[in-house]
Amino acid sequence: MSLNKRVRKKPVGKMANQKEYPKLTMEQAIDLVVAGKSAEGLRQRTLKDYKKDWNYFVTWLHKNYEIEIVDELSPQIFRDYINYLKYDAPKYDGHKYIKSEQGIGLSDTTINIRLRVYRAMFNYLEREDLIEINPMANVKQLRQDIDLTNCFTNEEVKEVLRQPNQRDYVAMILLLDSGIRANELLSLRTGDVDFQTRFITLAGDKNKNRRPRIVPISAHTVKLLLQLINENKKHFSTDRIFLSSYGEPLGQNHFNKRLKYYAEKAGIKDKKVTAHVYRHTWAKNMTLNGCDAFTLQKMGGWSDIRTMRRYIQMDTEDLRKSHDTFSPVMNLVRRKKIITE
Repeated sequence: MSLNKRVRKKPVGKMANQKEYPKLTMEQAIDLVVAGKSAEGLRQRTLKDYKKDWNYFVTWLHKNYEIEIVDELSPQIFRDYINYLKYDAPKYDGHKYIKSEQGIGLSDTTINIRLRVYRAMFNYLEREDLIEINPMANVKQLRQDIDLTNCFTNEEVKEVLRQPNQRDYVAMILLLDSGIRANELLSLRTGDVDFQTRFITLAGDKNKNRRPRIVPISAHTVKLLLQLINENKKHFSTDRIFLSSYGEPLGQNHFNKRLKYYAEKAGIKDKKVTAHVYRHTWAKNMTLNGCDAFTLQKMGGWSDIRTMRRYIQMDTEDLRKSHDTFSPVMNLVRRKKIITE
């Protein structure tokens, strides 16, 4: 027999010592969260995303509800917002450079990113006793199918590497050789690379999870980096490795556009090509070539091995090869064949 869970009863009458909570406006709520999260050490880019995602919600809220105070928000309002994002929201609405004539309905990934921001905000407000009820407590994220096509095949890698100029070629080789993230690559300076031991040192302030790590690279990649650095020295005084044609730091959006351009030239049309596809390709091939999970996790800089697993999804051809190689039945058959011969 299961025991009934004890529920704390609210006091009633004059003896009740009800705690009063501030009546926060939408603007006050985000200001408090940003100030608190800034004190906790969140990056400015993350705080900027908090403000942007909250503004998306508040703009929609004011068009559909007469609500000014955070206390009036409910789980149903957020579920209503989720349905709007999934089925009615224009893609790229309000984007500075992309027209919003790209269709209707945001991706599950985009929606879940916003939901994580809202959950983090209200968890903070609840923890700081600034709200009585957390309206995001029972709001679930959308379930997402795992994408098995988010890696390059070997033939696609060969074809895409035929397209770029020297600078972008070195960057693409480094992504495929090390699995580092785009922001880590673009912030690299000459002093971060030990050309003798063939290690790249990434300081904590450059990493997503703020943990410093060292990343091994091949002798071939070291040679290419040295050639690029020497070429940079002829024209620019900066020690940054990856630069624009004018010697300026290369932006992540611009870099991803270049990668997409090369993929299109190579005839790759069924994949959303960013630097992350190179990271997926690196992780998958490291696994197929025999790298153990814990070493891969350390090199890739994942704090949770469950996150890493999403990067190494294998397609049916990979599964077939692995099965035929490691199947206990096939091994028995091979052994029997050797003995009978």
